[in-house]
Amino acid sequence: QVQVVESGGGLVQAGGSLRLSCAASGRIFSINAMGWYRQAPGKQRELVALSTSGGTTNYADSVKGRFTLSGDYVKNTLYLEMNSLKPEDTAVYYCKHTIRSSSLSPRDDYWGQGTQVTVSS
Repeated sequence: QVQVVESGGGLVQAGGSLRLSCAASGRIFSINAMGWYRQAPGKQRELVALSTSGGTTNYADSVKGRFTLSGDYVKNTLYLEMNSLKPEDTAVYYCKHTIRSSSLSPRDDYWGQGTQVTVSS
């Protein structure tokens, strides 16, 4: 079993900053990718930023230049530094790890429980 736990959400004023953290634990053979997604009320879940073990990082256009993703594939941790926050960034933020539990296992996605980020105007 694999567990993914997020932390760091909260309430912040527009223009402020927050740092989200995420850690995976359990039966982990390798991590292929780690990313943050978000879901605002009444909207579909969307990608915020994604890192792959091959070294690529991609950001949604809406957060480029404001958010920074960093990951440690040895410690199985992922961070999202969010600056210049806007009210439209308000959402539940979810961390996802794409993991192989053994050398014979397929890749599976594991999600955290989500952390609320609220940006007031």
